[in-house]
Amino acid sequence: MKAVTFSVVITNYNYRDYVGEAIDSVLAQTRAAAQIIVMDDGSTDGSAAWLAEHYGNDPRVTLRCVTNGGQLSAFVKGMEGVTGDIVCFLDADDRWDKDYLARIGEVYDSRRDIDFVFTDVNLFGNEQGIVGYADRAVDLGFTAISTWVTAYWYGAATSALSMRRLWAQRALDLPHEFLTTWRISADNCLVFGTSVLGARKYYLPTGMVQYRVHGANGWWHARERENQFANLFRSRVLINHYAERMHMDVHTLDLAKFEFRSKPEPSMDEARRYAGIALRRGTAGLLKRIERAVSILGHGRRQRRKAGPAA
Repeated sequence: MKAVTFSVVITNYNYRDYVGEAIDSVLAQTRAAAQIIVMDDGSTDGSAAWLAEHYGNDPRVTLRCVTNGGQLSAFVKGMEGVTGDIVCFLDADDRWDKDYLARIGEVYDSRRDIDFVFTDVNLFGNEQGIVGYADRAVDLGFTAISTWVTAYWYGAATSALSMRRLWAQRALDLPHEFLTTWRISADNCLVFGTSVLGARKYYLPTGMVQYRVHGANGWWHARERENQFANLFRSRVLINHYAERMHMDVHTLDLAKFEFRSKPEPSMDEARRYAGIALRRGTAGLLKRIERAVSILGHGRRQRRKAGPAA
């Protein structure tokens, strides 16, 4: 079976001091990207000239300078002309270890049913540590209903996200007003969008995404504000937009048990999340909803026992 190809979209805004490290980390991959697109989002620090000087004659790199519109707008424009099977996104102040594409490529090559792979992030700069979904690889199955109901975030920082091209295109197909609302938070659109639209997700810890913490940069510091009302409200509006595109309604809640069973080794936290969804008022009566919730919890326990204590 033919190996998948990678397109990498890098967005830069006034990160002239960092963007070279990001690009060089992609060029150094042991599994080469078929396409590297660097979007300069109207930088005012001389980034465009610097990029042209250092990479303008490199056939592996496509440079595009656009009017400033924010990270999300730059990703949307960057998707124009993408040809790779898999799209990876990289912020200009982050970088990858040399085997990153090789590691995630193994999943996409062997699991054609997987649509979206995300990994952990290794903090460096002003803070150190590793932040991830779990300490092992997890097939998360489908997450549409869970995301729609609970707004649970099955993803990571932008630089640790990858997905099949169709899913990136679908998630970034947004009304113009969303480009303003989410101008510096493209990861929310990619994570929530792919979940609700029906992508199958997989978490693969690699320790190979280097996330630079400096100043008050985006995702890491936004984590501290994620439970504030304004951010919760914005997220709910975004999720509802994707759910409306999928025509999700009260009948969809009746499928929570089946979505849960798409996960080979669900955690008990995940089981409890889905049990709570099953108890919500769908089309079934209370007794049926209780039965579904109990079934989900029992299935979760059985799967954990099969997985063993090390899983």
